[in-house]
Amino acid sequence: MVINKNPFVTSGYISPEFFCDREEESERLIQEISGNNLALISTRRMGKTGLIQHCFQQDEIVHDYYTFFVDIYATKSLRDFVFSLSKVIFESLKPKGKKAIEKFWYYMKSLHAGVSFDISGNPSLTFGLGDIQEANATLEEIFEYLEKADKPCIVAFDEFQQVAGYAEKNVEAILRTYIQHCNNARFIFAGSQRHTMGNIFQSPARPFYQSVSMMHLDSIPLGKYTAFAEYHFGRGNRVILPEVVTFIYNQFEGITWYMQKMLHVLYNMTPVKGVCSMGMVDEALKSVIESYRYTYSEILFRLPEKQKELLIAITKEGKATEITSGSFVKKYKLHSPSSVQAALKGLLEKDFVTREQDVYQVYDRFLAIWLKENY
Repeated sequence: MVINKNPFVTSGYISPEFFCDREEESERLIQEISGNNLALISTRRMGKTGLIQHCFQQDEIVHDYYTFFVDIYATKSLRDFVFSLSKVIFESLKPKGKKAIEKFWYYMKSLHAGVSFDISGNPSLTFGLGDIQEANATLEEIFEYLEKADKPCIVAFDEFQQVAGYAEKNVEAILRTYIQHCNNARFIFAGSQRHTMGNIFQSPARPFYQSVSMMHLDSIPLGKYTAFAEYHFGRGNRVILPEVVTFIYNQFEGITWYMQKMLHVLYNMTPVKGVCSMGMVDEALKSVIESYRYTYSEILFRLPEKQKELLIAITKEGKATEITSGSFVKKYKLHSPSSVQAALKGLLEKDFVTREQDVYQVYDRFLAIWLKENY
């Protein structure tokens, strides 16, 4: 059993014991990737990463597959993508033993200069982004390995919508070609921008059109989260009142990371044999906001003035629609519809604002609370 002082995990995946629900989603994901590639879409911080890692730890996956989880959120080009993928495969195979890593390295001829072996023959990764001289050539080698690996492989790309903004304009076509000819691997494409992900996989003009099963991840039901919270508070010899969980759930629309963060803080605040009541929620929220206060001040200081004004306007609106309309511009004393359009583009690119079916809101819910309190 994994021992964890605070059972409400806010970073990474520990074990099924600390993972809330997602039983139906886990079953479906595992069923889908046994025969299909899958696009997994939800708003950010809903728990896509945790769900994938949870499924990767299930017996029917962990024993029969090699699994690779590649976060490409920070990538800007095919070269970045290839570097991230090759590094993840190498690091994931190291615990599998010398034979597994040698099998991979046999195919990676373009990167041989980037690996050294110690006196025991254990490999050490030394290559960097600069070692990717020909991204297409290295990508071909990776897919050759995936096809010839001694176990079937599952490759999950997190924040896959990033490929749509790469400097190269043919990345989707390149990846689609390799993937459709790779019979020994299945792929999960996880993304948080519904509009972009929808275009990638549902537009007839795009290479990935109708090439995957689609799965949308929604909030965990309130009843499940209440039972999860009560169970773990109980195991810690504490009590949490159901109305506390309900309030947090409604405040943050059941988004997993915010639920975990608030429950994490409340658990720490609740003494052993104590009761977590509604009177503690405001204190917990203030504590979280205060911990981010300097970061939020820096964010606002560095934003261009028109982006700052629009961010505050969207915060005040809550869920904003038609933000380039004359009425919205007038209501919040913005400059003009064209300046709002330009500012919006910047906020979306920086992920300060999310767009869901033409509804805009501030991505970081804690930032939104801080803005409302201060502006």
